[in-house]
Amino acid sequence: MKKNEIPERLTAMRQFLTENDIDAFIVPSTDAHLSEYPPKYWESRKWISGFTGSAGTAVVTKDSAGVWTDSRYFIQAADELKDTGFDLFKMGQSDTPDMTRWIIEQVGDGGTVGIDGHVYAASDAKSLKEKLEKNNIALNTSFDPFSKIRKDRPEIPKNKAFTLPVEIAGETVKSKIDRINAELKKVGADGIIIVTLDAVAWTYNIRGNDVDYNPVAVAYAYVSENETILFIDPDKLSDEVAHSYKEQGIKVTDYKEVFEYVSLFPEGHKICITGNKINWKLLQSIPATCEIIDVPSPVDLMKSKKNETELKGFRNAMIKDGVALVKFFMWLEEAVPAGEVDEVKVEEKLREFRSQQDLFVGESFGTIAGYKSNGAVIHYHAIPETCLEVKPEGLLLIDSGGQYRDGTTDITRTVAVGKLTKQMKVDYTNVLKGHISVATAIYPEGTRGSQLDILARKALWDNATTYWHGTGHGIGHFLNVHEGPQNIRLEENPTVLQPGMVTSNEPGVYRANQYGIRIENLIVTQEYEKTEEFGTFYNFETITLCPIDTKPISKKLLTKSEKKWFNKYHKMVYKKLKNHLSNEEKAWLKNKTSPI
Repeated sequence: MKKNEIPERLTAMRQFLTENDIDAFIVPSTDAHLSEYPPKYWESRKWISGFTGSAGTAVVTKDSAGVWTDSRYFIQAADELKDTGFDLFKMGQSDTPDMTRWIIEQVGDGGTVGIDGHVYAASDAKSLKEKLEKNNIALNTSFDPFSKIRKDRPEIPKNKAFTLPVEIAGETVKSKIDRINAELKKVGADGIIIVTLDAVAWTYNIRGNDVDYNPVAVAYAYVSENETILFIDPDKLSDEVAHSYKEQGIKVTDYKEVFEYVSLFPEGHKICITGNKINWKLLQSIPATCEIIDVPSPVDLMKSKKNETELKGFRNAMIKDGVALVKFFMWLEEAVPAGEVDEVKVEEKLREFRSQQDLFVGESFGTIAGYKSNGAVIHYHAIPETCLEVKPEGLLLIDSGGQYRDGTTDITRTVAVGKLTKQMKVDYTNVLKGHISVATAIYPEGTRGSQLDILARKALWDNATTYWHGTGHGIGHFLNVHEGPQNIRLEENPTVLQPGMVTSNEPGVYRANQYGIRIENLIVTQEYEKTEEFGTFYNFETITLCPIDTKPISKKLLTKSEKKWFNKYHKMVYKKLKNHLSNEEKAWLKNKTSPI
């Protein structure tokens, strides 16, 4: 994408607004399935603004244009939006106007705001509509300007989908459908519309490659005791898969027929939806005579609690990932002093070493390889034109992951590639202290992630430092690297941590224009102890297998128990990886995991 094309696109958008009597148009970053990473067909916000981050909303009026995004993307967005005609609005900052309030002021009394109801979450559209109408502003939800102004728009993907055998999924589709229907009975619903691609994929044990990094296929679904339907382009399914679904009593219907199907629900039908996980257009297709039961998706909660087969797959994937990372870090140690490394090369070599592993499918997200000041850009992605050469000094932050047929990985390591300052060591050690504090947490049943978040931040807060992203997100099983409903972050989330949930543990600290530090492993909630008087307690099993760099550690800042955890973790890494390594690799790993 050329930055100089953005003003032309803005002009085309404004022409569209004029032709359709619209005063402002809102472009979210999502698709018809409210995905974090949409297929290219729906990458409209990226196309219109030039901002490539995964989170953000663009607004175009006849005179102004802006993008609202969060702190992960402030530096990136400022660079990408420069000279495009779009202003950057930093969400969460005291001087940043609320997006809807800004739109109301721009549009004025009697105006009209447009959205594409296909790609707007129903809960967000409802809230927006109410606020606009209070100010005598109409909301038009029927337009998709990009079908007209985006001349080179890709098609909705038609890639072939495939199914996971029960040996990998650990549960049949029929068993999942039965469990979903049991949950629907609890909330008094007759059926559920499943919109998000990962929830459809999990329910039907189906995977695809319609989205970069996320092994999902574009589809909707409906589950009830009477009928189970998969709405998907039939060409995406092989005869074998289609026959298999038919045998299981699953009806396969064309993707676009979901709207008509939903519009024919009988009077009094009680339909389960999740307001922030269904698009406005689909919700509006449900007849007014039906009863809407808007609750957090029972499918998401079921999906988040991994079964024993899935957990075994995760552990297998971690061994393969660990082997690839040993090979990578051995290469890095030799290549940096030789002047053979830049940030793009880091990404290429990681992909190369992972691709040598059994059941590797692809990366789980775009690798973040940030050297020096680029490490402070939380979602940085290197490109050949501007990437930095990695020299033998300072810190290199590498956040990467793999999709394997039996599991998904996500790991961040910050490594010393040369001489460090005292401040770097203090910051690194405080991040490590936070990481260990989460990893060693013991907590009662019913605990929410927000109640544990302080553990990751206390050592940083004690030194008047912090970070503005979450501490942990859920991980899918050979699915999306970011999944809910659980997380560990400052903001309140009612979802409690439950056994089988796989979550990241990734505190960090970022000094703008200097360096960034993050240490990330994946952890599994498991039962710790059952007591008669105080109930059940949980703790975490750390499953990521890769040494944590000891060079930046200021050992005097670690407690005896923190050192004990660190040494025990390294002992586990060596024990689980050694039989998969050459003698040279084994010796290297033995050295990297020696006690501190």
